[in-house]
Amino acid sequence: MHTTRIAIVGAGLAGLYAAYLLEQRGITDYVVLEARERVGGRIAALVPDAARASEAFDLGPSWFWPGFQHALGALVESLGLSSFAQHETGDMVVERSHQMPPVRMQGFANQPPSMRLQGGMQALIDALRQRVEPSRLHTGQAVQAMSLTGNGNVALQCASGQRFTAQHVLLAVPPRLAAQSIAFTPPLPERLAHQWANTATWMAPHGKYVALYATPFWREEQLSGEARSLIGPLGEIHDASHPDGHAALFGFFSLPASARAQIGDETLRQHCRAQLARLFGPEAANPTRDVIQDWAQESFTATHGDQQPSEHHGMAPPVRAADGPWQPCLTGIGSEWGEQYAGYLAGAIEAAERGVANVLAK
Repeated sequence: MHTTRIAIVGAGLAGLYAAYLLEQRGITDYVVLEARERVGGRIAALVPDAARASEAFDLGPSWFWPGFQHALGALVESLGLSSFAQHETGDMVVERSHQMPPVRMQGFANQPPSMRLQGGMQALIDALRQRVEPSRLHTGQAVQAMSLTGNGNVALQCASGQRFTAQHVLLAVPPRLAAQSIAFTPPLPERLAHQWANTATWMAPHGKYVALYATPFWREEQLSGEARSLIGPLGEIHDASHPDGHAALFGFFSLPASARAQIGDETLRQHCRAQLARLFGPEAANPTRDVIQDWAQESFTATHGDQQPSEHHGMAPPVRAADGPWQPCLTGIGSEWGEQYAGYLAGAIEAAERGVANVLAK
């Protein structure tokens, strides 16, 4: 059994940032336990050319807004990462029914602009991981159970058989996933467990399609690469190209998770290519590569309750029990616990900062 002061459960953005904050403060008595064999959580990337890793394409979140998400913007700057604005120049395309051809209409630009990272959001994950001591990061360790010991510490049991004991646990996983996949002994307070279990995991029901091309040919037609569709299978499409690099389009599926699972990835890709051809011309039907990332099928992201989409970011649930034995030793720091930006990347930053400050204050 491994004994430590702080156990961070989850190595997504919140978990890695919490570890980074501890390192910054000279705290080295901690471990990070990640269920997957990779770090990043809901941040994942398609890297078409290992020799050009700066051209990673986001399979999870793509955008941030440093104009008002100040803590995330400051972190990106402090890590020396480069950003660029989402391409929005040109007309957008809208298709409303099978009986009507798609129509062009004037596009619109977000203010402040939606920003992307050179290298995708994976660059942020990689930069944080490089600043965390490798020996403290344990992948392939899905925490199945937590129990309080006689001296008030927390014993963590992993599916691998590994066991860890910590004075404090920072939960860097979605609240619903924690409530439904981890057995707590004694049980969490009933009200808290209910609140966590009923907090939707942002983007968990969704799937994302990414198609790569030699050039952004749609721009030659003064199209932005943005589209909306009531037909599908993609409901919302954007230009995912890198400046002076690979060209790409990406879209979010409008089909529910259950329908996607029945159709299968290969057939879905065929439908996506046909849709892009309707919207942007026949050249769009022949990407050099295309992939689907279906987050609803990821057991370390989505639960059964996440199969139906939530249209809005919900309110953050309590980060800890109000009283009782779990109150002093268990704190939620995942993105859904962010007070101002719950569900966003910036929510992970604010929740991790608050959780680490709470632990160190004690």
